[in-house]
Amino acid sequence: MEIKTYTKEGFQALQDELDYLVNVRVEENKKEISTARAFGDLSENSEYDEAKAEQGKIHSRIAELKEMIAHAKVLDESEIDRDRVSVGSIVTLFNEERNQEFTYHIVGSYETDPFNGKISDSSPIGIALLGAKAGARVTVSGAREQHLQILSVKRAKE
Repeated sequence: MEIKTYTKEGFQALQDELDYLVNVRVEENKKEISTARAFGDLSENSEYDEAKAEQGKIHSRIAELKEMIAHAKVLDESEIDRDRVSVGSIVTLFNEERNQEFTYHIVGSYETDPFNGKISDSSPIGIALLGAKAGARVTVSGAREQHLQILSVKRAKE
């Protein structure tokens, strides 16, 4: 698995999810299995089958999270050029085609949440923005070419 870059918050979210699954969901699922087992014949017990399937999903996600954490690189804010767009930057842009201003938080690929303005550094817009400074004009290639003016670049903790 390749090394993935995370913001401090994104990495903490992985650790929090792992902690929740290991310390809460595994125990809840054990109780669900035990309760379903008490319903009788396991060959025709859909509650037991569902609980066992959920157990597989939980343990699969735990393994996935452990792997992600083991191959994670957390950004060191002291090493970042705050004037240039990088993972962790909050960028305010002006879309020339739409005559509209908007803001994106550039995050690692596993942290994306487009509905909340978090876009991946490996998305077409993220790629076009990386390394640019406020005042720069970038072109985003894709189904529709976009021309974006970078109005400001700041860090999440500013």
